[in-house]
Amino acid sequence: MAADLGYVALLLAFVLSIFAALAAWWGEHRRTIELVLSARNAVLAVAGLLTLAIALELYLLLSSDFRVMYVAQVTNRAMPAFFKLTALWGGQAGSLLFWSWLMSLFAAVAVISSWQRTRILIPKVIVVTQLTLAFFLSLISGIWAPLASPLKVLGITAAAELMAEMERLTPFYQLVFTPVDGSGLNPLLRHWGMIIHPPLLYLGFVGFVIPFAFAVAALSTCQADDLWIRVIRRWTLVAWLFLSMGLLVGMWWAYGVLGWGGYWGWDPVENAALMPWLTGTAFLHSVIIQERRGMFKVWNMVLVMITYSLVIFGTFLTRSGVVSSVHAFAQSGVGPLFLGFVATTFVASVILLFARLDSLRSENALDSLVSREAIFLLNNLLFLAIFFVTFWGTIFPVVSELLAGEKAIVGPPFFNQVNGPLFGLLVLTMGIAPLMPWRRASSGKLARLVLWPILAGLATTLGLLVVPTLRQFVILPGTSLRIVPVTAFYGLLAFTLVVIGQEFWRGIRTRRRVTREPYLTALVNLVQHNRRRYGGYLVHLGVVMIALGVVGTNFFKVETQRNLAQDESFTITSPLTGIYTVTYVGLSTFLIAEDVQRTAATLRITREGELISLLQPAQDFFILQEQAMTIPAMRHSLAEDLYIILAGWEDGGATATFKAFVEPLVNWLWLGGLVFIFGTVVAMWPTQVEERRAAVAASASGHAVVTRS
Repeated sequence: MAADLGYVALLLAFVLSIFAALAAWWGEHRRTIELVLSARNAVLAVAGLLTLAIALELYLLLSSDFRVMYVAQVTNRAMPAFFKLTALWGGQAGSLLFWSWLMSLFAAVAVISSWQRTRILIPKVIVVTQLTLAFFLSLISGIWAPLASPLKVLGITAAAELMAEMERLTPFYQLVFTPVDGSGLNPLLRHWGMIIHPPLLYLGFVGFVIPFAFAVAALSTCQADDLWIRVIRRWTLVAWLFLSMGLLVGMWWAYGVLGWGGYWGWDPVENAALMPWLTGTAFLHSVIIQERRGMFKVWNMVLVMITYSLVIFGTFLTRSGVVSSVHAFAQSGVGPLFLGFVATTFVASVILLFARLDSLRSENALDSLVSREAIFLLNNLLFLAIFFVTFWGTIFPVVSELLAGEKAIVGPPFFNQVNGPLFGLLVLTMGIAPLMPWRRASSGKLARLVLWPILAGLATTLGLLVVPTLRQFVILPGTSLRIVPVTAFYGLLAFTLVVIGQEFWRGIRTRRRVTREPYLTALVNLVQHNRRRYGGYLVHLGVVMIALGVVGTNFFKVETQRNLAQDESFTITSPLTGIYTVTYVGLSTFLIAEDVQRTAATLRITREGELISLLQPAQDFFILQEQAMTIPAMRHSLAEDLYIILAGWEDGGATATFKAFVEPLVNWLWLGGLVFIFGTVVAMWPTQVEERRAAVAASASGHAVVTRS
């Protein structure tokens, strides 16, 4: 009964999403407010129906109704209730349902919250969001199933098989028999990182649909002024924040679960999430220029369109099977449908853009290459360069297989060697931009502002190269090779860090001249009254900290693998803190859940004869799936992680094999991520002044639908 009701809810949601798009379009065309209101109500109804569908799917998962194929695929009776709930996004059908539900909620909130101040844009916003939603619902509602038999009769076998597969893609599809038990969730997904990582990514992906919808609405209604920019600023920041958090949590999951001592492998699905983040970040920077100087209007439209297309393209990569990834779903025939949809929407958007170019003329020209506008332009070009490198490296194996019949391998070295210097230049622009004035810079004032940051950067670079006690940080373990590029990168980080500190100090000092406040009070009030500016500086501080960790782990990681008998030891040398001695104490096996058996080794960690930690690397064996999962053991510090994996054992633990890594500065990456998130929240949190300005701007714009009954 619940499965049947859920199926009906999906069908009704699909029909109403199509109705909402048509009613909104025709209502705007005919200037009939009743139709637009009907479309708005349909948007709310779709959100309600999909909320019902989600509730029914969760009920089926919790009740272990294995008659429903999706429930049988991702749960079993031994799974805890919490993991049954999170299994909602653990498979293909459930994740598409979850994506659609989030999309419906975002669309409903966007329409209701913007109804008064952007009434003229809302009909087209409804059209874009509901057509996007209708596409996703068409994949999981089973509407194409009746076409399978006629297509098969006509001899169109591939299309018939796809239609039949899509019938089984609905999360409420029922089997003709009821299995005794289900397959259970992939063990790699039974981790808190994978519990929250997919929802965060989906929130980011879905969130970027809203700016695209407003951009298309602004173009199609010839209202390409700054109103749509003001409306989408917070939507863009919310989407960007969720996507950033999703990327960070995904990195933490890879570091803590996959057992390879890394956190980012330039995997195709990782890249699929990174690419819209890159273009979205470029948009967040370039839109500031449009707000302040009336420039980059066409560029901003292009960035929004690319970001939306990459969101759908990323969904295609994870579901098509064209790339191999630990993060991807099983191979599916829906990939061509995603590719067709993204191609159609992108081409249509570009055609609309060309048709409206006259309304996107810049109000000002670039006055000088030594200006904030020029630095922001360079910043955007660097983000786009990193995007193109990542995009090409991701799709090249597929292209090479299509053209040459052999799939080329593009691994991390390619991405690191090409993107690494580009990221370094980004850090440089991040440091220079706050020092640059709008329009053009005064050479004397600029020289005074850059003096201390340049001295800090040079001192850091030269100190790491010359001072003996610091030189160890730029020498590869086991060699005497000095890595000049790495010291230069640390110099860039020091330059940018001093710029950020200098900007805070200048603000505090200026405020104290007027208010005579204590330093801490002045700092708090400074940020509170300039949240957008200083929140951005906090984000940049987070990026500096993340970069510190990335450089440390990429250049100075140490690893070794040893087989030990009980009470034997090995050593591993840290470039920062000295020699660790690792002693194998013993091995034990025990149940941690009804279907999970853990084998854990006990290791004694000493430095200079002093016990500093006991670590227990382990392997969990999931009995029903017959699958093992590595549980690394880590000793954390600000300087580094000691990261050890139990790779195998023999004779009941008489001997065991361990892989050990020293991960220099890795925890600065995670701490930087927290600062990054905090800064984003500060930047997006509205002040009373901003709220009043938005209200005045909306009132002054006078945008409203002209009605006709």
